[in-house]
Amino acid sequence: MLNELRWALDPDAEFPLESIVPLTKTTWYDPHTNPTLSLAGLEETLERRALIKAVTKRITTCRAVVVTLGLAEVWRDVHADVFVNCTPIPSLFKTQPNRYEFHLTGFTENWANLEAIHELLSRYGHPNFHILVTVSPVPLMNTFSTMDIVVANTWAKSLLRALAQEWASAHHNVDYFPSYEIVQNSDRATVWEHDRRHVKGAGVQHIMDLFLRNYLE
Repeated sequence: MLNELRWALDPDAEFPLESIVPLTKTTWYDPHTNPTLSLAGLEETLERRALIKAVTKRITTCRAVVVTLGLAEVWRDVHADVFVNCTPIPSLFKTQPNRYEFHLTGFTENWANLEAIHELLSRYGHPNFHILVTVSPVPLMNTFSTMDIVVANTWAKSLLRALAQEWASAHHNVDYFPSYEIVQNSDRATVWEHDRRHVKGAGVQHIMDLFLRNYLE
């Protein structure tokens, strides 16, 4: 999140092209994009990168910015010296086993990232921007740490929830919206899909109704 904002807003921040990795002669991989995107050639991959930058830059005209915190586990590209957006695809751990390293981020590191986001928006964003911060209720499916998955999920969500509260308390233009608490304290059969990871449509609608009632009506 912070990286994308820097690359889009800060004229001195350059996207590290070396972080885009060739998989075959015709296929390239950008670990900063959504992992659901299909792999493509270098030209299309760079076009996607330019599009992401252009869309992200539109945040300068937004008065309302929603920031959702979801993960504390991250991966760093050692070669390009940059944190990537998602877990690298499995084949890269075989072909370049020393390129990526796992990091379990803590409060101080994440706090610095949130403050950097606020500073970027204060410098380049709308003069009257307002941030709404939330915590994703979707639990981890896997963990790369040595913790049990239940412990890892509880630790990460607790960390992010505390960060969100502190961030909202530190700035007059940051609000915390309790979508996480709404889900966690609702009847399980009512709010969760059968996979116990995704919120049912009715639950999402209830959260959005509360959001609209509090901020737009």
